[in-house]
Amino acid sequence: MDRQFKLFMAWVFVVLTGFARAEFLDVEKDELTLGFIKLTDMAPLAIAYEKGYFEDEGLYVSLEPQANWKVLLDRVIDGDLDGAHMLAGQPLASTIGYGTQAHIVTPFSMDLNGNGITVSNAIWEKMKPHVRVVDGKVVHPISADALKPVVDEYATDGRPFNLGMVFPVSTHNYELRYWLAAAGIHPGFYGVDDVSGQIEADVFLSVTPPPQMPATLEAGTIYGYCVGEPWNQQAVLKGIGVPVITDYEIWKNNPEKVFGVTDEFARANPNTTLALTKALIRAAIWLDENNNENREEAVEILARSEYVGADQEVIASSMTGTFEYERGDVRDVPDFNVFFRYFATYPYYSDAIWYLTQMRRWGQISESHDDSWYVQTAKDVYKPATYLAAARMLVEEGLATEADFPWDTDGFKGPQSDFIDGVMFDGREPNAYLDSLKIGLKQGQSVRRGSVVLVEQ
Repeated sequence: MDRQFKLFMAWVFVVLTGFARAEFLDVEKDELTLGFIKLTDMAPLAIAYEKGYFEDEGLYVSLEPQANWKVLLDRVIDGDLDGAHMLAGQPLASTIGYGTQAHIVTPFSMDLNGNGITVSNAIWEKMKPHVRVVDGKVVHPISADALKPVVDEYATDGRPFNLGMVFPVSTHNYELRYWLAAAGIHPGFYGVDDVSGQIEADVFLSVTPPPQMPATLEAGTIYGYCVGEPWNQQAVLKGIGVPVITDYEIWKNNPEKVFGVTDEFARANPNTTLALTKALIRAAIWLDENNNENREEAVEILARSEYVGADQEVIASSMTGTFEYERGDVRDVPDFNVFFRYFATYPYYSDAIWYLTQMRRWGQISESHDDSWYVQTAKDVYKPATYLAAARMLVEEGLATEADFPWDTDGFKGPQSDFIDGVMFDGREPNAYLDSLKIGLKQGQSVRRGSVVLVEQ
């Protein structure tokens, strides 16, 4: 369809409906294909499409589910996809050349929280004697201290303890590792010569695509996993596993996914990137507005086969302010899925730096770097200027309010200690933070020939 004709039809819609808005941006590319993985946190893309927010910006978008995170990233890099729902670690890892070399940027953080760690029923029964119970109810959060005796038992018997996560640079990998390490369980290093992530490991983490997690657990290939929804709640519904902790309890209000495009795309299509960001911000506002009053409708949309394709009951278990742990143990977790409040969509440099510290902690970044390297890398990838430009336009159009956005931030949150181990993270001092963690690489250390060694920097 001719671009000018589409813009004319959109203008006719505005006139006929009386919907007032500013003029369209002069977008460089109006027909776009965006990718996603079948997880509930792709919701901003689905809502922007279903509510017409993309078309309000003169964009005609197709949404395509992808087989796994690697395929999704490769297709963005190759240009088959114009942009995608991404793991927060993917743009950072690609830009520094870990795994795949490509400069990916993000003007929009898609959500906070949304993941959980689930174990099989058999492992849960072994953990329960080590879990605190008050008045007949399990006390949350559950530390991995309760898992350590089980891991030790497997080690004594000479059996590997296998766990699943979705991708080496995923939030899930780092959250699972953080939870384990906080209890003294070593999740393993990545090395220059061995990228398995299992060097010196007490447990063995491997990659499983999110929708396959429950089946892999049921088959006994893994004993637990860290994944986004709805695949923890699916294990509860099927009666095959028990979610023991959410990422909200590992790191309160942690950033989860981002919307990523190549730097080349963003530079060649600045107005298109701005328009995409505007539409996604509007979707995030809709998802959280009026105390989540739209979540039931969002659940119905996400349950469709073209999006997540899971039962509405399963998606609603976590999208509507509750979370079910052991079967029947339903608890209020109003912030399990956050899409807009708490400035969730702003791309903070300090969030990017936390991910970089975890890459360094476990050896994916093989050598030490000074603090300024972390800051510059974050600025190379996270693009808050684009975000705030989109936000300003929405405020001027009456589609958002001034108080919705952190206009005066320098891109860094204050020091944060809302982690399960209480360790303080300050994005301005990444090396001090790394040195404060009991398990993980420190300054001057690297992994060579399967062991941690001191190296000349």
